[in-house]
This record gives sequence, C-alpha cells and structure tokens, in this order.
Amino acid sequence: MVAFGAGIAAWFLLDNRWQWLGLLAACGATVLAAMAALRPDGRFPFLRQAVIALAIMLAGGCMLVWAKSELVGTRPIERPMVTVLTGTVLDRVEQPAEGRVRLLLATREPESGRAIRVRINLPLERDAPAIAEGARLRLRARLMPPAPPMLPGGYDFARAAWFSGLAATGSVLGDVTVIAPAGQVSPLRAAQRALSAHVRANLDGSPGAIAAAFASGDRGAIAEADEIAMRHAGLTHLLSISGLHVSAMIAAAYFLASRLLGLWPWLALRVRIPLIAAAVGAITGVGYTLLTGAEVPTVRSCIGALLVLAALALGREPLSLRLLAVAAFVVLLFWPEALAGPSFQMSFAAVAAIIALHGTARMRAFMAPRDEPWWTRLLRNLAAVTATGLVIELALMPIGLFHFHQSGVYGALANVVAIPLTTFLSMPLIAVALLFDLFGAGGAFWWLAGKSLEALLALAHGTAAMPGAVSRMPAMGEGAFALFVAGGLWLALWSGRVRLLGAVPAAAGAMLLTALAPPDVLISGDGRHVGITGEVPGALLVLRESRSDFARDNLTELAGMDGDTRPLTAWPGARCNRDFCAIRLVRDGKAWNLLMTRGMDLVAERELAAACERVDIVISDRYLPRSCRPRWLKADRRMLDRSGGLTIDLAAHRVRGVAQSQGQHGWWSPRTAYPSQLRGPVPPGSTPAPQADQPETGPDAKTPAAGATGAS
Repeated sequence: MVAFGAGIAAWFLLDNRWQWLGLLAACGATVLAAMAALRPDGRFPFLRQAVIALAIMLAGGCMLVWAKSELVGTRPIERPMVTVLTGTVLDRVEQPAEGRVRLLLATREPESGRAIRVRINLPLERDAPAIAEGARLRLRARLMPPAPPMLPGGYDFARAAWFSGLAATGSVLGDVTVIAPAGQVSPLRAAQRALSAHVRANLDGSPGAIAAAFASGDRGAIAEADEIAMRHAGLTHLLSISGLHVSAMIAAAYFLASRLLGLWPWLALRVRIPLIAAAVGAITGVGYTLLTGAEVPTVRSCIGALLVLAALALGREPLSLRLLAVAAFVVLLFWPEALAGPSFQMSFAAVAAIIALHGTARMRAFMAPRDEPWWTRLLRNLAAVTATGLVIELALMPIGLFHFHQSGVYGALANVVAIPLTTFLSMPLIAVALLFDLFGAGGAFWWLAGKSLEALLALAHGTAAMPGAVSRMPAMGEGAFALFVAGGLWLALWSGRVRLLGAVPAAAGAMLLTALAPPDVLISGDGRHVGITGEVPGALLVLRESRSDFARDNLTELAGMDGDTRPLTAWPGARCNRDFCAIRLVRDGKAWNLLMTRGMDLVAERELAAACERVDIVISDRYLPRSCRPRWLKADRRMLDRSGGLTIDLAAHRVRGVAQSQGQHGWWSPRTAYPSQLRGPVPPGSTPAPQADQPETGPDAKTPAAGATGAS
C-alpha cells in the first residue's frame, strides 16, 4: 500500500511525461532484475517477491493517477471573460452565511463551443425557487480559469478543479432567466434540504446551523466567526461529515441492533446476531452517507467503516493496519488524486496513529480489563483518551502545517472534550429529537441539543481565544514534509524497538522546521499584491490594501503571520506616489532597493528606464518595456505569466515560483501576454517614479539568483 501511494505521489512530484515514463521503465527493470538475480530458494526466500511486488505497486500507482488525469481532467478556459451562458443546473448548494447560492452548470465554452462545467456564485437576492437542479438558465457571468496557487506553497484550486471536471468559476452579473423549468429533484436531495430546513426551524442561530451540518451535511448556514473559531481550536473536522460522524452513526446502529435482537431468544439461537447487526450498521452508514450528499471524504469514511463491520461480522480484529491498508487502497483506486489533499492524509494518519498507539504492549497492558472500582476505570479511560488525542495531534500537526501553514496548539485537549460531547450527546440528541418530531414531541430534545452545541461553540471560541492557540509558520518545503511522512510510516508499520528509528527522520523534519524563515518578499501571480516581511515586527507590509480576504490571508499565512497588515503608503521607510512605491531593505548587511508599480497611468519610458537602473528589483502588474533593466530581478507581468507567484529570499539570493512545483501537469498552463494589455511609452511629463536610495556597490549587487535570469 505504501508503494502504491508512493507511485501516486511520484506522479504529482515529477514534472513531465518523460519522467513518468522513466519511473515506469525503472520499475519494469527492477522487476526483471529481481526475477533474474534473486532466487526463490535462496537465503532470503521472500525478498524476490517483495521487490517485485513493490515495483509493480509503485508503477501501478503512477499509471493509475496518470490515466485518471487523462480521462477526467478538464482543460480550463483560456482567459478571464464576461459572457452570456446558457446551461443546465447540475447542482445547487445554498450558502446563506456567505449570502449566495453556488450553482454547477453544464454549458458550452463561448469561444470553442466545447462542453464544459462551470461553478457560478449567485447572490441570494437574485435567487428564485425555479433555479433548481435540472433547470435551464440564461445568465451573464464573469468567468475565471480555476486559480493556481497564489504563492508557492498555497492551495492549488486549479488541481482540484482539474480532477473535478471544472473548467471555470465565476459570479452572476444581473438577473437570471429560466428558459426551461427544473425537473423533479432527486428524493435524496429533497430529503437533505427538507431535513436541513427542519433542523434550522427548531434550532436558531449557530447551534441550528451546526445541527443541520450534523444531520444533513449542509454547512452553508455556519457563520464565518464560528468556522474560524472551530478551525483555530482544532475542531473544524467536526463540521464536515467524515469518519467521526459516519462511525458514530454506524456504531449506534450496530449497538442498538445487537442489543435489541439479542432480546429475542428464538433469533439469537438460530442466527449470528453480529452478522445482522453489521448489516443494519452498513445500511445505516450508506443511508447517512447518501443523505449528507455523498461527498468524497464521507464516502471514504463510509468505505472504511464498512470494512470494520465486515471484520466484526467475520470475527476478525476490527482495527488493524491490514484493514487500514485495504481501506486506503480502495479509496485510492477510485480517487488517486485524494492522496495529495489534506482530507485523505489527515483521516488515515489519525487512524494509523490510533492503531499504532493501542497496538503497543504498554497501552494494551494499561487498557487490559481488571477488577477495579468504577472511578478508577473511568480515570484510566480518560487518561487513554487524552494520550490518544495527543498522539493524533502530533500525527496531524505536520500535515496541518504543510497544507494550512498553521496548527492548533490546544487542539488535542479541546478534542478530548469535543469528540465525546459530539459523539455521545449532541448527535444522539439530534437523532432522538428528529424521532420524537414524528409525534410532535421533540421540543425538549431540541433544547438539550442546542445547549450541547452551545457548549461546543463556547469550547471552540474559548480555546481559540487562548494565548498562542494557533501556531503559524511559513510554507514548509516538500523535503521536510517527506521526512515527517517517512518517520510516521515507520513508526506506524513497525513494532518493537526498531519502531523508534522512525523518530530519526521525524526529528530531522522538526529541525528543518525550526530553521524555517519567512521569505522577504511575496508577489502574487498577477503582480498586484506584494508583501514584505521583516520591517514591522509581527506585521506584513503590503503594496495594496485588498478588499479580498483571499489575497490578504494568502500573503499572511505564507509569511507565517497572524493577519496584521500595514500599507506601504503609511510606512515611513517607503516613499510612494500615485504610480510607484520604493523601499530600501537591508538583509545580512546588504541593501536592496525595490521599485513597485501601483497605478494604471502610462509612464514616460525614459523616466521608467532611469528608475529601473537605480534599483535591484522591479515588481509590476504591468508589461514593462525591455528598456526597464533593474540590477537583479524584473518581476513584471511578462515574467509572472510564466512563473506564477514568487517568493524571494534576499539573503540567500533565492527566487521560488509556483511554476517550479507544477511541472507539465494539465492543470498548469502559464499565461501569455495579450497585445491589448501591453503598456507602451508616452512622451516625457508623466508621473515619474520615486527614486530609491542607491544600494551598496560591489559584485554581489548584480549576482543573479538561480532561476531569475532571462526575466527581462
């Protein structure tokens, strides 16, 4: 299973088809060499089979994800556009907390006519009951290609859209015309919406929104402040229907079925009760998965839970590494791209951590049944739950830092309270309230469920407000993350003292984390957003105050900061006018002069060229003329179209671009310049660029960074 996953990961990490073919050829050569050189009756009789199996699984993982990319990958639209679309609604997701409805449309690309799927945001005030699944609409929309990472290490929505079949995203402009009415909504979708509305009608505010998420998977009404608090407290996994919720439903159904059926002696003497209880649990789990929308994480959790039920029905150990490997293999067989996402990694890392911890001799001895008072057993179980939470938090922390650049410090302690509260109080109370609503007597249970959810929210907000609740770090490199993964897999797969060797790569990864430093300059892929670190303690200097939370959050998260920004125009160390900002940065005793464009007016070419000659770095969201030649780096729109967003480490003379991590995968296509957007020179007399201070002279002033040559 590890080799199969490594093959999938290798496809994402390698750049192009020649490297993928080289990996497959190396695997084939390894198989042939093992068959020729290793004898099955030799000193190591199983080495031959192991080498062959590992090579085949490695090649199989690479071929599987490559094949799926070719089969389902959807080429994005060529450029941003405002156009009129005619399409059919495939899916509708209401998000009242965001003030919008999200529509998935099947339509045709305006220019080429190819069939595509687009995701459109419709403001709530323009929504209508007729805009439902199956309706045919005509609307005017602003469309964008799925966005690549804004900065190196950022979230890659373009990759997710590629495997989801999305060619564009956008928003509706104006009113929507319904050409043909919707057909009959699927019974499951109608039941999901009716259930969500019923829950919110019985519980107001945030508790009702969270209860609707538990009951139907509808997260659209959860307030942003509550989402942030849950995320900072390490409890956001409770809001998405995943392993905890599916397992709780199946476990409750299994327990009730086994106890109630056991009260019927005739049946208990003739039929294996665990087999029937497992069937009841399986039906409950599948039904709950379908009712909550059958999202990929929920389906993955359901598959794993069904395998556990199968083990229980067969009298096998329900939680083991073999069972986990089978579940992971089944999931990756259908969704190999899930390996690169945090949901898959966190789910299986958490379960692997639980199995590894409870498989140790000390934990088995600690949890062994014994004759003791009830309060002693309660304390022992509480200690085991706390230890399990801490181990899970340690296992998930590198994943959270790699994908989200932050990790909740108190998440383990908060989960010790939140998971039992959700599993044994909130969800059962919601289920009982729904049951008693059939007789019109669910009011008391809704009140109790609301109080339990208020306690959950109070825990989240209280934990998130504690000093140092969230640890933020700059983007972790793939090397450090690979060390953590290797160490974690070794710790989980081996037993005995040899297991402790897995701490070596994990410790090496931790050492690399301690050496992480934020980049000095962060530049978005369009050149409009620039962040500068190291000048204001705990804050990020920004070129523009953006109205977009997305841009601000990306800049601050990848800089390892909490979100405090200061505009360059208000910083005394910078000099700005309507068109330019100039700033002098000193790193390791060397001065660097930066010039950044911020206006849209045409600028005299000679004055621009003179200003470029006096600085080391020029950053612009415009296509600058070739006469602009800074000493070191020219990050204008022409370069950024090829490289994507950039981070710059001045002391190390290192420039890192989004393109370096994308290779030639289908979802990455560098933008090209459009002639209509080129900015030409104008006669002298336009607004001149402010002059930056002269840098220190010397040979280092013109040393190019790796990958930065040829930018002009």
